[in-house]
Amino acid sequence: MIFVGNDWAEDHHDVYVMDEAGKKLAAKRFGEGIEGVTALHAFLGAHAEDPAQVRVGIETDRGLWVNALVAAGYQVHAINPKAAARYRDRHHVSGAKSDAGDAKMLADLVRTDAHNHRLVAGDSAQVEGVKVIARAHQNLVWSRSRETNRLRSALREYYPAALVAFEDLDHRDALAVLGRAPDPLTGAKLTLSQIKAALRAGGRRRYLDATAERIQEGLRTEQLAAPAPVVEAYAASTKALVGLLVAFNTQIADLETQLEQSFEQHPDADIYLSLPGLSDVLGARVLGELGDDPERFADAKSRRNYAGTSPITKASGKKKIVLARYVRNKRLYDAVDQWAFCSLTGSPGARAYYDERRAADYEHHEALRALGNRWIGILHGCLKHGTPYDEHTAWAHRHHAAA
Repeated sequence: MIFVGNDWAEDHHDVYVMDEAGKKLAAKRFGEGIEGVTALHAFLGAHAEDPAQVRVGIETDRGLWVNALVAAGYQVHAINPKAAARYRDRHHVSGAKSDAGDAKMLADLVRTDAHNHRLVAGDSAQVEGVKVIARAHQNLVWSRSRETNRLRSALREYYPAALVAFEDLDHRDALAVLGRAPDPLTGAKLTLSQIKAALRAGGRRRYLDATAERIQEGLRTEQLAAPAPVVEAYAASTKALVGLLVAFNTQIADLETQLEQSFEQHPDADIYLSLPGLSDVLGARVLGELGDDPERFADAKSRRNYAGTSPITKASGKKKIVLARYVRNKRLYDAVDQWAFCSLTGSPGARAYYDERRAADYEHHEALRALGNRWIGILHGCLKHGTPYDEHTAWAHRHHAAA
C-alpha cells in the first residue's frame, strides 16, 4: 500500500506520497483539470501497480477531482476539516501551516487512522443529480427567507400597516400589492378594484372579494408617519426587494418542478414517498444527503449519527450527560426535522411517540428530534429490505411493549 495526502485548492493540488513505514516516496504539485489528473495518475502509477493499493486522504467528498480519483479505483477517504485540524495539532504545536505540510499530514492520517474515517460514498450519478438540485432549491429558499426578513425590517420602520395586511410577505398576494403600493400613502388610497386587479395579476383566482377587503382594511390602519424623504427612500428599497422576492418565487417553483421529476425517477423514490410526512421535495432532500450507496451505512445507528438525530453521551468519572449532536449534516437535519413535524398528522404511531416525549417534559424540538431519530431508523429498515413503509410494522412493537 501507498498513502497519499491531497491538499486541494481552487487551481492546484499538493500531493505527498509515503509508504507503510511513513517514509516519503515523492511529493509534487499538480494543476487542476484533465492535465493535472493525468499527470497524477502517472505519478502514482510509478509507486503502485494496482489502484486498489493507493489510499488517498482529501478534505472534501465531492467535485470533479474527487470523482476522477474514485473512478481510477483509489481508496479515497473524505477527511472532515475539523478532524484534519485536530490531527495537525497532535503533531505540531507551533501553529505553522502550509499546503505541502497539510498534504503530508493527510498522508500520515490515512496511513495510521484510515479505519476511523469513511471512504467517499459510491453514490449513483442519478442521486448526485438529485442532491445538486435539492441543495440549489434549499439555498434559494434560505435566501428568500433572508430577503423576506429584510423586507419585514424595512416595513417596520415606515410602513407597519403592511405588516397588519400581510402575514406572509413572500406570498404572491403581498408581493403583488406591495409592488403597486410600496409606501403607506399609496397603500391607504388603494380601492377594492385596484387591490383585486393586483391580486389577479399575482395569480389569485379564488376568494378575491374577501381577500381584497381584508388587505384594504389592514393598509388603512392608522400608524405613525416617517418623514417624507425617509418614506421615499424606503419605498424604493421595498420595490427592489419585492422584485427580488418575485424572482425567487419563480426560480424556486421552477427548481421544485425539476426536483420532483428527478426524484421520482430514482428507484428508491417509492420507498421514500411511502413514509408519512415525506413529500417529493423533502424526500429528495433526504435521499440526496443520505445517498444511495448500500454500503455507506453499516447500520441504522450510523445513519442516525450522520443525520445528527442521535444523541451523544459525555461520561467522566461519576458524571454522565446526554446531549444533542450539533456536529452534523445541517441540510439533512433540517429536512428530517421538517419530516418529523409533517408526519404528526399522517402517522398515528408518530403522533403517539411525539406525545409520549412531550409528556416526559421534552421541549417541542427535542420531541421532534427524537421522532426524527426514529424515522431514520425506520427508513434504514425499509431501504435495507427494499420494502415500503407499513404503519403496523413500524410501531406495533411499541404498542405491545406499552400493553
